[in-house]
Amino acid sequence: MAEENAEGEAAPEKKSKLPLILGVVLMLGLGGGGFFAVYSGMILGQGEDAAHAEAEDAVPVEPLPDIAFVPLEPLVVALGGNGGRHLRFNAQLEVAGPHEAEVARILPRVLDVINGYLQAVDVDELEARNALIKLRAQLLRRVQIVTGEGRVRDLLVTEFVIN
Repeated sequence: MAEENAEGEAAPEKKSKLPLILGVVLMLGLGGGGFFAVYSGMILGQGEDAAHAEAEDAVPVEPLPDIAFVPLEPLVVALGGNGGRHLRFNAQLEVAGPHEAEVARILPRVLDVINGYLQAVDVDELEARNALIKLRAQLLRRVQIVTGEGRVRDLLVTEFVIN
C-alpha cells in the first residue's frame, strides 16, 4: 500500500516557461521599437516637410541697434557713519553708437556726478532690497542730464558691494 501511494503521488509535470520568456522578449522588442518610432518621428512626429515649413515661417530677426558700451572706472565711496564702511561700485554706460566718443570725452564729469550722488545716499537706503533699482534709475537720470538727451540709453551696474 505504501508503494501504491508513492506511485500515485508521482511528481507533477512542470509547466513550460517558454511562453513567459517569449512574452518578455516580444514585450521588450515591441516596446523598444515603439520608442524608436516615436523618438525618430516616424509616428506622431512631424515629417521633414513640416520642419522645413516651420523654418520658412520663422519670424525674421531684426539687427541689433547701433550701441556701444563705455566702461566707467571703478569707484570706492566712503559711506557715512562711524563704521568705516565702503561701497565698491562699477558700471558701464550703454550709448548710441555715434555718440560713444562724445560720452567718453566727458567721463570725468559723469564720474563726479555718480560719486557725489553715492556719497549723499543714506546707508540704510543702499541696504534695502530694491536699492539697486532705485539707485540705477537715479544715476541714469543724472548721467543723461550731464551727457545730454539721447546719448546715454542705459546704465548697467556691474559691481555693487558694500563692505
